[in-house]
Amino acid sequence: MSRQLHLNLFLMSRGHHEGAWRHPKSNPKALTDLNLYVEAAKIAEDAKFDAVFLADTLAAGNSSGLASSGSLEPIVLLSLLAAHTTRIGLIGTASTTYSLPYTLARQFATLDHLSNGRAGWNIVTSWAPEAGANYGLQQNLDHADRYKLAEEFVEAVDGLWRSFPADAIIDDREGGQYLDVSRVTPANYQGSHYKTKGPLNVSGSPQGRPVYIQAGQSDAGRAFAARWAEAIFTAHMVKDTAKTFYSDVKNRAAAYGRRPEDIVVLPGISVAIGSTKREAEQVWEELDALTSTEVGLTRLSARFGGHDFSHIPLDRPLTKDDFPDPNSVEASKSRVVGYVDMTLREKLTLRQLLRKLAGARGHFALAGTPEEVADVIQDWFESGAADGFNVMPPIINSQLELFAQEVVPILQKRGLFRADYEGATLRSHFGLADVQQQNPLAKSA
Repeated sequence: MSRQLHLNLFLMSRGHHEGAWRHPKSNPKALTDLNLYVEAAKIAEDAKFDAVFLADTLAAGNSSGLASSGSLEPIVLLSLLAAHTTRIGLIGTASTTYSLPYTLARQFATLDHLSNGRAGWNIVTSWAPEAGANYGLQQNLDHADRYKLAEEFVEAVDGLWRSFPADAIIDDREGGQYLDVSRVTPANYQGSHYKTKGPLNVSGSPQGRPVYIQAGQSDAGRAFAARWAEAIFTAHMVKDTAKTFYSDVKNRAAAYGRRPEDIVVLPGISVAIGSTKREAEQVWEELDALTSTEVGLTRLSARFGGHDFSHIPLDRPLTKDDFPDPNSVEASKSRVVGYVDMTLREKLTLRQLLRKLAGARGHFALAGTPEEVADVIQDWFESGAADGFNVMPPIINSQLELFAQEVVPILQKRGLFRADYEGATLRSHFGLADVQQQNPLAKSA
């Protein structure tokens, strides 16, 4: 079979643009209404998307009251979405910084069972003073230490998921034997930071274990992804950097005995669609007009570790000196480097930068007709920049519906995207090998 494109829905409340919550074409339902998420997930499933993905935040958002804030806990929400969908994958975010391996292993194994093998874990290493305070931490970990903990955390979870294989359950009612105890073995994980005995008390799930997804782009993040990730969510504003990332992470994976097809790379793409390019551009303009400068400055400051941008004139082109040293930023180092590079390359003012980030937040943004959007997706896919895309509709449901109903059929007609699901699990959607067929991941390369 020829290589197939993958499409993942990044589901975020009423849309990915900061102004989406106010837009008249966004879903009017409350952000706590299950049906808001069910409707979007069903649109994506009808279009045969690989998965729906929920991000997470562990602290309250902007306190000005000028932007939507608050988010439901993703694992609970995905468990409910599992009951309202049948084939689409379900990917949730959980932090290795503020979780315990045994608890997380039970939660995701349960989700994989409830969804009949459609679960994926987006592995993140969190850094936010507010989140640390919420968990009673006096001091936040630096970037390098977070990845050291993450390596141990995933090793522990991986061991737990292998400790109770599905075939250990005999369930012989007549013979009175429920379990083959010889097949169940404690994980006995002993790390410097995490220890867990096991075995897990949830049996192996339909796809062996949930799929590993990762989103780091720094050098430490790429090294982590090369060892563990089966899908990668990444952010690139131009194709050239996407190609460099794509090649680099797959080459690194080879050092662990992994094949290029063992990792699915999915850059984010936020698309405004119209019957003409001008009509599509007007969507961005409408959304930009609904944003708050105060909110934009607060979020930009948070991205740069609390740096104050408020004294800078909004309509003066920014210079390198207007930004702090990206190496001093603990959260999303690669993302802030991209912000600075884009700003200097395009000679953006502060107002223009805030509007750029209000929509795609450092991901690839596009406005065009369905044909133009399909052309760009095909180009990135065939140029070695992506295996597919993490689709980030600026407005939900209206722009999601346009993508599903107008862009997807073009991709299907070109033979790039599936006309129907061929398997039942997220692992099968991504074209990944069964867990038992994969080489055990080595402790070091």
